[in-house]
Amino acid sequence: MRKLIFAINVTLDGCCDHTKSSGSEEMLQHYKQLLQEVDLLVYGRKTYQLMVPYWPDAAKDPSSSKGEKEFAQTFDSIPKVVFSRSLASAEDNNTRITHADLRGEILKLKQEPGKSILTGGVSLPSQLVELGLVDEVRVVVGPVVVGKGRRLFEDVSLQGKLQLKLVDSKILKSGCVALHYSK
Repeated sequence: MRKLIFAINVTLDGCCDHTKSSGSEEMLQHYKQLLQEVDLLVYGRKTYQLMVPYWPDAAKDPSSSKGEKEFAQTFDSIPKVVFSRSLASAEDNNTRITHADLRGEILKLKQEPGKSILTGGVSLPSQLVELGLVDEVRVVVGPVVVGKGRRLFEDVSLQGKLQLKLVDSKILKSGCVALHYSK
């Protein structure tokens, strides 16, 4: 069975607003390596619209850095499934929009052959955590305190606590810490 991995950047105080974290070349390399472990991306509408067309455009932009281009090309090559009630069509040919039952569709995707599945963002992954479908959590904690903003798992309602095991940790040159947890 395929694993479902949830990956996100957070600030030291748990804020997960993408505008408040580091976008260094080292971070792009870290996430490019993670993308190489998966062959399907699963997003909600908001995260999808943050990522597409931004990264596909960055892949073609001559002013993009080497790290941006490499990440963007890797990201763009991976098929995506977007859960949305409002999107009628995708911005790219590599994306399927679904209005299906979240639990049922993810269970079906996990049964299919292939590498792991990666999800990101806040709302959809929070629902997936509540449903007990997330197998790994990969968090990169940035060395900054922002004081306000959306917090990781702030709206999650669990039946019991989700106990995770630390699999790996890595200190990046930027001062960020990459944490890898598994069920």
